[in-house]
Order: sequence, then structure tokens, then C-alpha cells
Amino acid sequence: MPRRGENVYKRKDGRWEGRTLKQNGKYQYFYSQSYKGVKEKMKNYKEVHDFRKKKSSAESRDPVFLLEAWLVEVSQRIKPSTYESYYRSINNYVIPFFKEEKYPKINEDSVLRFVKTMLDNQRLADSSKKKHLTIFKIALKEILKEAPESYSAIELIRYPKPQDKEVSVFSMSDQKQIEQVTRNYKDDRALGILLCFYTGLRLGELCALQQKDIDMETGTLTVSRTVSRIRHFEESKTKTSLAVGTPKSKKSFRKIPLPKFLLDLIRESSLYNSNPDFYLFSSSSAPFDPRNFQKLYKRILKDAQVKDRKFHAIRHTFATRALELGVDIKTISELLGHSTVSITLNVYAHSLMEQKKAAIEKFNTMYHLNTESSQ
Repeated sequence: MPRRGENVYKRKDGRWEGRTLKQNGKYQYFYSQSYKGVKEKMKNYKEVHDFRKKKSSAESRDPVFLLEAWLVEVSQRIKPSTYESYYRSINNYVIPFFKEEKYPKINEDSVLRFVKTMLDNQRLADSSKKKHLTIFKIALKEILKEAPESYSAIELIRYPKPQDKEVSVFSMSDQKQIEQVTRNYKDDRALGILLCFYTGLRLGELCALQQKDIDMETGTLTVSRTVSRIRHFEESKTKTSLAVGTPKSKKSFRKIPLPKFLLDLIRESSLYNSNPDFYLFSSSSAPFDPRNFQKLYKRILKDAQVKDRKFHAIRHTFATRALELGVDIKTISELLGHSTVSITLNVYAHSLMEQKKAAIEKFNTMYHLNTESSQ
């Protein structure tokens, strides 16, 4: 039976179906496992449709309207975690700037002034400035598609000059202490810390691992999803919820060979079971919460008496150890799932310089050996 006054029905297969009449006289259909899901899809469709109708109106000249409408439209085709980042950036930095009366339009002058405002903001790190300016540029490319006379404004967006910055890495002695605590820890989920030290997995990728992702026969681990906690911007009982989505980039879909000792530890742990669709660290059909893994990680660092660092430091440590062992940069980039080798080169520039110094030192040793033999 349909809900009263609505074109929303519960189908015989258990799903909910909604429909709305389009201008051409045909219906647009929406499907979801819940009534609320269908209503949300119908609402989003209407907002996008209304935005497209207003695009050519006088109201569309207003930067605030254009930016808000762009957020509505882009929400239909990006991951929830990406949308949250876009939402925060546009609403916290871009829209407040254009709400000032002296910046009523998107043009070369206003874009240039926004870029200057961002670059001069002493409260923001360079990485944050670059992120907000990148999102602003993405928005402008779509907003100004139908205004070629203003498209040149996009070229005025520039980013903070990159500075050499050392990544946070655990020393070899710190890593040994953490691994020792991890192996003897009463909670088998601590094995995830060890897994990251030897694969370079991101936290979200770790929490999204399912039983079927570990192939004991080939000795490989498949990365094909990630877990993140996303914020609900609409009215909801909970402010946030866990979302399982695709990894960060196409290159983040990858297979990683596992060392034998890790395969043995996984096989012998209580985490490993016969249900291929169960998540490895929750042993259920629901993924393990990254926040809980963070708490577990903090406890292990405390027990190991190691200085607190972000979880991502484990990933940096994996890459640094790989460089120290002589693994080539292309292989490291593929294992990490970076979209390009240049990202790996930029992030680990300091570690690479240490490897270069060690290589040149070998020439120094060779010189002294040759000098001694000639005497």
C-alpha cells in the first residue's frame, strides 16, 4: 500500500519504490531498502532539478546561490566522505567570503581576492589552504561552464608554495617495542597494527577488510573498499554514521603480497573464520569502527612506552622501511596505492635523500680503498 498522498510503495520483494512525474510526462523511479531512503533520493532529485531550472535565471548570478546549488548537484555523484569535505570547505570559507557585499559576483577580481585571503590566513596550515583552494577550483570549473567570459578567473587560483616537511615515522626501536606488545596483546584485533606496519594500509582500508580479501593460497591481500565516519547534514537521530565506500583513488584498488609470518598469525587468530563476507576485525557483517581502532592503537602505544603519533605514521613507517631495504620507488608507490609516483617522491623526499647519502657514502669508501691500494 502507498503512503497516503505519496507515490511511495512497498514492493513484494521488500524494497520501497517511489516515483515522480517528469516534464516529458514520463516517471522517474527511485528504489531503496527503506521508506526513508526513497524519500531522501526523491528530495535530492527535486533539489537538483530545481537548480537546473534556475540556472539561467537572474538568481544564478549570485555566487552564494551557485555554490550552494553546486553542492546539491555534486552530492549525487561523489562519495559521502568527499561530499563532507566539500561541504565544510564551501560553507566555512568560500560562501562566507562571497556573502560580503563587495564581492557580489564570481569574476577575476573576486577570485583573486579570495585566493589572497586564503594564502594570508595564518590560522590555516598550507595543506589546508591547498585543499580549500582545490575544492574552490573544482566548483568554479562546473559553475562557469556556461559563462566562458568568466572562465579565465579559474587560472588565477594558485596554491601555497610546497615546503619540505618530514613525515612522522617510528624509529626501528619504537617499531620493535610496538610489535612486541602487539604480538602479546590480549585482543587479537591488535594484529591490525602489525598488518599496517608490513603493508602500509590506511586506517579506513584496514577496517574495511573482509575475510574474502585475504587469499591464503596466493598469499595476497586485496584492497577494494574503505570505511569512514561521515557527518549527517540533514536532520537525523545520529550526527554521524559509518559508510563503506571505494578507496581513495583508482590506484588504491590493489593486491598486496603478505609475508608468511603475517599469513600464519591471521590464520591462527580468532579473527579468521569461514564467512567470506564478514569483516575481519568485527567478525560480523558490519565493519569495525575506525575510532575504536584508534583507541586500541593509543593503548598499545602507551603499553609500549612509545611517543604518541597519528595512526598514519604507521603507513609512513612502512614506506620508510621499504626505502631502507632498497625497494624501488615504483613498487613502493604501487603498494601504497598512490595515484602517481610523483606523490610518493614528494612525500618521502627526506627519506629518499637519506638513501642517496648512503649511496654516495659507498663511493667515499671506494675512493679510500682505491687510494690505499695505490700506495
